[in-house]
Amino acid sequence: MSEIRITELQQKYDLELDTVVKKIKNSKAKLVLLQFPDGLKPYATEIVDNLKSNCNVEFLIWFGSCFGACDTPNLGKDLNKKIDLVIQFGHNEVMPSF
Repeated sequence: MSEIRITELQQKYDLELDTVVKKIKNSKAKLVLLQFPDGLKPYATEIVDNLKSNCNVEFLIWFGSCFGACDTPNLGKDLNKKIDLVIQFGHNEVMPSF
């Protein structure tokens, strides 16, 4: 993934990737589930590549629905027990600038 592309994406959306990395490190998570709204799903693997370069954990990407903070994935109890942290990228008050 190109660092230029992630920079452009962060200029368009405030992804707070530094905050995400801090949260992952502070929680000492080993397996992290990332959930994205439809508009960010095309960039999910690039975001994971960026996060992997800053912290040593495994990531899962949830490609199911994400209609807001209350729409958390139902993964089944076996997988739920293995996931240490769920991070949901969502909408905020500020729309992206084009």
